[in-house]
Amino acid sequence: MSEEKAVALPEKSWRSRVFLFGGLIGAVLGLISAYFYVRAADEAHGPEGQPITPSSGDTVRLGLSLLSIVRTITEWGSR
Repeated sequence: MSEEKAVALPEKSWRSRVFLFGGLIGAVLGLISAYFYVRAADEAHGPEGQPITPSSGDTVRLGLSLLSIVRTITEWGSR
């Protein structure tokens, strides 16, 4: 019985680390992306100006790029 617990703990441990690091990396990349978006909008339109809303085509392209990244990361897990 104690051997089963010893085997189960490392599995939970690596999974927890993956979720923790993945969440932290995602949050940091999201904040960095938002910072650069606001910075570029300020340079283009001034601090009081509002940027133009991205077109639906731009949004679809961004979504497909993100799906490609997720697919690549998923493939790493199957190796």
